[in-house]
Amino acid sequence: MIETLAGPGAGEVEDLTARDLLSAAQDARRVENAAAARLLEVAARWADLHPPESIHDAAVFSMAAGGREHEEPIAGEGCPLVAEFCVAELGSVLKISTTAAKKLIGHALELRHRLPRLWAQVHAGAVPAWRARAVAETTIHSTPSLTREAVGFVDAQVAAVAGKVGPAQLDRLVAEATKRYDLAVPDPTADPEDGWLHVDPRHASIDTQDVHYAGTMRMEAELDIADALDVDRALAHGAATLKALGSTESLNVRRAKALGDLARTQTALDLHTTGSGTTTAGSTPDDGLPVAREVVLHAHFNATLDGLSTVFGPTGRLEEGQRLVLLDQIKSWCADSRTKVTIKPVIDLNTHLRAPGYDIPDKLREQVILRDRTCVFPWCTRPARRADIDHVIPHDPDAQAEGRPQPGPTQTDNLAALCRTHHRLKTHSAWRYRMVAPGTYEWTSPHGHRYRRDHTGTSSIDPPLTRSVDPPDPPGIPRPRRR
Repeated sequence: MIETLAGPGAGEVEDLTARDLLSAAQDARRVENAAAARLLEVAARWADLHPPESIHDAAVFSMAAGGREHEEPIAGEGCPLVAEFCVAELGSVLKISTTAAKKLIGHALELRHRLPRLWAQVHAGAVPAWRARAVAETTIHSTPSLTREAVGFVDAQVAAVAGKVGPAQLDRLVAEATKRYDLAVPDPTADPEDGWLHVDPRHASIDTQDVHYAGTMRMEAELDIADALDVDRALAHGAATLKALGSTESLNVRRAKALGDLARTQTALDLHTTGSGTTTAGSTPDDGLPVAREVVLHAHFNATLDGLSTVFGPTGRLEEGQRLVLLDQIKSWCADSRTKVTIKPVIDLNTHLRAPGYDIPDKLREQVILRDRTCVFPWCTRPARRADIDHVIPHDPDAQAEGRPQPGPTQTDNLAALCRTHHRLKTHSAWRYRMVAPGTYEWTSPHGHRYRRDHTGTSSIDPPLTRSVDPPDPPGIPRPRRR
C-alpha cells in the first residue's frame, strides 16, 4: 500500500520556490493516487460485507415479489454478486449518485477478481486508479462478454505496459481476446478466411441530458459509407437552399438546420413551395400533410399581468437539461413550420392540494414534479417527470374501513418524486426520510448518516446519528453476514 504523504498547507505554498512547487505537485499527485487506490479497496470490502446471502431468498428469483432487494451483477464473470441496496449508502457518504457508486464497486471487483495484475499495480503506485478503472469499465461491458481466460489475456497485456493504453488500443485488445477465445458471434456476411473480427460500429446518439446554454444538444453518429455520403449531400443541399432563400447564417448553422429539416420530413420544402397552403404556429397546414414537429419541452417563465395582457419574463428554465432558455427561442420554435404547440395551465406551487384515496390525480402529480424537479434521494439527478410519486408517510388502505385517521394522505405535503430505484430502496430497506418544508427533505441512512435535499441539491447533516449497534434489519431482509 502506498504511504500517505503530508504536503505543505495552503499558506506554506506561497513561500515555496519553483523547484519546491514541482516537488509539492508530485507529492500531491502521489497522495491523490494513493487515496483513489484506497477507495477502490474500501469499495471492494464494502461489497464483501453485502453478499447475496444478506438479502431475502425469494427476492433473488423474482423482481415481481413486491419489488424486494435482489442480487445484482455489477462486474464480469467470476466476480461476487452484491446486494443492490448497499450501493446507495456508499454513494451517499461519497456524495455521488447511486449509479456512480455502482460503477465504483463494479470496477473494484472487476480489478480485484479479474484483472489482478492491474489491481496490484494500482496499489503499488505504478498505475493510477483512473486508468485501471477505464480498463475495468471496458472489460465489464464488452460485447460479447469476456470469460475469465479472455479478460486474463487483456490483464496481462495492459499490465505489461503499466496501464498505458488508450481507448483505441484497449478496444483492439478486447477484440483480439474475443477472437482468440472464440467469443465472437459469427458474421454471416464476413469471409471466414480473412480472420477479421466484425464489430458493427454504427450508431446515432444524442446526449439529451447535456443542453448547451444556447439551447442546443450534441449529436454523434457513425453510418455506412453510402448512408453517410447521402446525408452529407442532403445537408449540403439544404444549407445551399437556405442560403439561396436569404439566410445569412454560417455554413455550419445552415447544415445543422438542414438536419433538423430532414428529421421533420423535409419541411424545408415549405419555404420555397408556392401555392395557397398556409401554416400557422401550432396548426396543421391545409395541404393535408401531418404535423412534423411534436417535441415535448417543458419551459417555465415568470409572468406578470399588465392590464389585461400577460407579460412573460425574457428568460425562463427549460426542464429538459435544467438550463436557462430565452423567450425569443421559444417563440422561434413555436413559429416554425408544422409545429404542434400545447400550452398547459399554470400550477401554483404554493397551493395545498389534496385527493381522497391513494391514487394521485394529474394536477397533484404535476405540482410535485414541478416542485421537486428531480428524484429527491441524496445526490440523485434523475428527472422527476420520469419518477414515481411516493407517499412520504405510507398510505394505509385499511384506515378508513377501521375508522382510523389516514396517516399517509394523498396531498402536497406528503408526496415526493422518487426514481424507481430509490422508491424501492425507501420501501424495502432501512433508509428513512421526512419532508421538513415544501420540497425540502431530510434523509437518514441505515448507519445513521443524515442528508438534507432541496431544489439546490444535497448537503450532509453532521454529525451522523450515534448508533451503539448496527442498523436495524430492513423489512423481511436478513442482516448481512460478517467476514
